[in-house]
Amino acid sequence: MKTVAELIKELTERENKEREMGGEKGIAKQHKGGKLTARERLDLLFDEGTFSEINMFVRHRCTDFGMPEVEVPGDGVVTGHGLIDGRKVFAYSQDFTARAGTMGEMQSKKICKIMDLAVQTGAPLVGLNDSGGARIQEGVDALSGYGQIFYRNSVASGVVPQLSAILGPTAGGAVYSPAMTDFVFMVKNTSYMFITGPQVIKTVTGEDISFEDLGGAMTHNVKSGCAHFACENDKDCLEKIRTMLSYLPSNNLDDPPNKETADSPTREIPELDSIIPDSARLSYDMRTVIKAIADDGAMFEPHELYAQNILVCFIHMGGMPVGVIANQPTVMAGCLDVNASDKATRFIRFCDAFNIPLLTITDVPGYLPGSGQEWAGIIRHGAKLLWCYSEATVPKITLISRKAYGGAYLAMCSSDLGADAVFAWPSSEIAVMGAEGAARIIFRKEVKAAEDPDAKFKEKVEEYEELFNNPYIAAKRGYISAVIQPRQTRRKVIETLMMLRNKREQRPPRKHGNIPM
Repeated sequence: MKTVAELIKELTERENKEREMGGEKGIAKQHKGGKLTARERLDLLFDEGTFSEINMFVRHRCTDFGMPEVEVPGDGVVTGHGLIDGRKVFAYSQDFTARAGTMGEMQSKKICKIMDLAVQTGAPLVGLNDSGGARIQEGVDALSGYGQIFYRNSVASGVVPQLSAILGPTAGGAVYSPAMTDFVFMVKNTSYMFITGPQVIKTVTGEDISFEDLGGAMTHNVKSGCAHFACENDKDCLEKIRTMLSYLPSNNLDDPPNKETADSPTREIPELDSIIPDSARLSYDMRTVIKAIADDGAMFEPHELYAQNILVCFIHMGGMPVGVIANQPTVMAGCLDVNASDKATRFIRFCDAFNIPLLTITDVPGYLPGSGQEWAGIIRHGAKLLWCYSEATVPKITLISRKAYGGAYLAMCSSDLGADAVFAWPSSEIAVMGAEGAARIIFRKEVKAAEDPDAKFKEKVEEYEELFNNPYIAAKRGYISAVIQPRQTRRKVIETLMMLRNKREQRPPRKHGNIPM
């Protein structure tokens, strides 16, 4: 019979063996590919020395295809919890050095366990994905494992923040769990997501395409919108995850964490008084406005490369986290289209789920016209934006900086969709459409009958601008809370956020609405 000392020594030896993961060769190959190991990633993600592992000694139970003789440390995944900036977070990290991190029955059980614990304890969940996909030898058990994870992604949605990092290959069924989480981080040149790989595509369709072009970080950040961040390397990715969590509450019952700042909430911004060009045809960078009003000029922007005609980002104002949605005049004049509507909708719903106030900055000439947009379902996608703003019950503040025309004015969180406060700069134009378009319709007969149609048209455009292309008609009707000097924007927004801090809004009881999809 072994002594206690011998048993403790055996435990230490077993733990050390687990920490070797797939062995020296596997680790060296991982490093050669520009990737960190599963455990190195967790060490960077969590505050130093706080990670506590769960189910270290789990093994697969597959008895087919010679698998009883195959050793898979931890069944290809490291799971546990720790602290990030002092707050509890759960995480799993797939180990590509151990049987390519393939998904089997027991790996799924380990992941599901920490997912359950995250929901039960009200803590965020971070998934570090680096896997060869389903473990073929385990057949339907592997598929069942994915299904159990998907189910829990749905249960956890809107309860605790879920963040996914793609740090290697993620293919087939493995892509759906990240897609069901709140934010997806990818690494350039080392991470991939796709349903079917290049070889299968070439066999079936004849198309010859590389891994990077098919499902690399830039593809999903620029073209598909399936990823929110394109990171330079594993370390950069993990640092961005930590930054993201700093804006978020631990769960849907908590308030977002405040951040200490020396930036005065009453700070005026004189440069904003001249940021709007005198000509409506000229643009300006909306990021300049956002950074000017944010604490310390800091903004954290998901989907920076996708649907760039609209911006979504997190900032702090007076120490409070705020979600910002803003038209970008430098891209497509800030028009709303299918992709911009989807991008904004998901961000708004996330902020609403986790008690993050919304600031909308409007400079929108309308929805993008054209048969391509109509056939792509701009009606349906545009309706999502109307829906999600109307559904959101967090504090909602809107600032109109310049153009706010037609249905797009409404879609960018007008007072009719429940904005608690709507501010407008003197440069704002709130109307059904631009002055030239309106003049062509309203004064068509007068212009046509005039001796000098061009001069008459110009006269009528100026007449319409004087009457409608300003914020004062809307202010008279009560649709605008206040017309403010641009330099006062930061102070006014922070005052309103403080006023709305304890806002409570009840809706009729229902199972859920039927959002236009």
